[in-house]
Amino acid sequence: MTRSVALHDAIAIICALLTALANGLGVTTQHIASMSATHHERGWRFVVFLLHHPLWLVGWLAMGGSLLFQSLALHFAAMSLVQPLLVFELVFALALRRVWLGQLVPARAWLASVVTVFSLGLFLFATTRTSGPPAQVLRWVGPGFWCSGVVVVLILAALRGLPGRRAALWGSATAILWALEAAYIKQCTDVITRDGYAGLFTRWPFYAFIVCGIAGLLTEQAALHAGPLRSSQATIVILDPIVSVLLGAWIFGEQLGVNWVWRGVAVVSLVFTLISAWVLISATPATMESALGPPALPA
Repeated sequence: MTRSVALHDAIAIICALLTALANGLGVTTQHIASMSATHHERGWRFVVFLLHHPLWLVGWLAMGGSLLFQSLALHFAAMSLVQPLLVFELVFALALRRVWLGQLVPARAWLASVVTVFSLGLFLFATTRTSGPPAQVLRWVGPGFWCSGVVVVLILAALRGLPGRRAALWGSATAILWALEAAYIKQCTDVITRDGYAGLFTRWPFYAFIVCGIAGLLTEQAALHAGPLRSSQATIVILDPIVSVLLGAWIFGEQLGVNWVWRGVAVVSLVFTLISAWVLISATPATMESALGPPALPA
């Protein structure tokens, strides 16, 4: 590994962890704001309520920071390296529950977070540190078609059912949209490197990113409002890395390791990461109710 590649790796990993931190803060604050609405606040009343809720606005600022850090991370490294690191969002969110909300977090959740960190570290060690070349337009047709079709099916299924099921389905749609959005972000950073910011506005990936980003935000808000946070967060955090790795290989030709041995290690460590993430989510409190009273704005 050359010094420049190692530097790019370090920058990408730091930016990915900052993305996870911002995501954890954003999802937590927006869920608290969304679930504080009454059943009378629907449609536009619900939107107006959120626009006036300070925690929801804090969540938007955090999501803006998340987009910035994610763009930098994807510019310096492959999707298959960056996106799995976003699982750290669960660890950061767990710390927020304990420190900010004063919730009692079970020991099983802390143990699962340790396993998550360890398995992610093994994944980083085993993963190839190379990013694929800018993808041609035709390589986007298949992924875009299948992702859009699956998202539509999930949204239709999420319109009915129990809160937990609806939140999980909305979260699944969000995960796929966010993985596809990450691919568009990576393509946009390649366009900026090659043609500058002026060239970005004349290329289709920028507008595809906007459409996909808006759709992802809408499905995320629906997931946060539909039911328990751990239902939506589980599907988002677990499906996003899986879909991202598949899209990275499909669109950019990325590989998980230099040979089949290291690819096997990378796959096994990623599976352990996702299993421990699921255990972590299932062990956390189902609600955001604070032991210290109503949550206040973070200092």
